[in-house]
Amino acid sequence: MSDAKPPVAIDAGDAPVRTGSGYPAPFAAQMGERSRSRLGDVFGLTGFGVNLARLGPGAHSALRHAHHLEDEFVYILEGTPTLLTDAGETPLRPGMCAGFKAGTGDGHALVNRSDAEVLYLEIGACCAGETVDYPDVDLKGATLDGRWTYLHKDGTPY
Repeated sequence: MSDAKPPVAIDAGDAPVRTGSGYPAPFAAQMGERSRSRLGDVFGLTGFGVNLARLGPGAHSALRHAHHLEDEFVYILEGTPTLLTDAGETPLRPGMCAGFKAGTGDGHALVNRSDAEVLYLEIGACCAGETVDYPDVDLKGATLDGRWTYLHKDGTPY
């Protein structure tokens, strides 16, 4: 761990950007052009995470998923993504937000079906021992031996 003191404030555009997906094949390729700047990490936040996320045309934020322990919240800054949940599809626009309470089992994801980029904030809790269900595919996520791991629903690793 670094002893460097976190900054007081930054321009969000200067935060390191992570592109692509950590999902195993074949799921990673399905996400399309997406990137995240982990703004919370810049400040050393550990109780919750804040990401500035971008979705190119046709990209997905994630596979539709449901957290067991972590609440999640999104706020749309630019563009018009579609929110996918168990209730169906909900078109979103700038200024709209959505929240997902942990433990409900309601799978959620954003998809950009427009020709323009989508920019949004993701905010979520950081909980040790988190597990995530992916209701539409043979995938689950879990922390094993202190490391995030993707498994088949029967528990075998990818």
